[in-house]
Amino acid sequence: MCFALSVAARNVVAVYRPLLEPMGLTHPQYLVMLALWQHEPVSVSKLSKLLLLDPGTMSPLLKRLEAADLLTRARDRNDERVLAVTLTDKGRALRNDAKKIPPAVVADLGMELEDLVALHGNLTRIIAASQSALDRAGRRPPAS
Repeated sequence: MCFALSVAARNVVAVYRPLLEPMGLTHPQYLVMLALWQHEPVSVSKLSKLLLLDPGTMSPLLKRLEAADLLTRARDRNDERVLAVTLTDKGRALRNDAKKIPPAVVADLGMELEDLVALHGNLTRIIAASQSALDRAGRRPPAS
């Protein structure tokens, strides 16, 4: 299982790479943008939880996306301790290009959509089970 998950993840990210390059995004940046398109405005801590990423891993991703004028980070007016992330107009507009990515990936993989949906369900259960195992053991997953 470990080998198959590792190689599959690496290969699928490689399938995404040429599709994301014209948008100026890496795969981790694309995942951040997907979360923002669905949940913005959102705090950095909530975004970290949504993506199961350490806040220390989030910071450089957000800095690069902010430098590309895709998002802004600002202190929440109601709670100065909270750093809120909001898309810029350019970041929102990029969503139209991003809508082409999922069908292109499905086509590149050459797999039936039903098989990919089933795989997603199984992987989601593996993520939950592994998170629970780590929680029971008092460990955290390594930073991405």
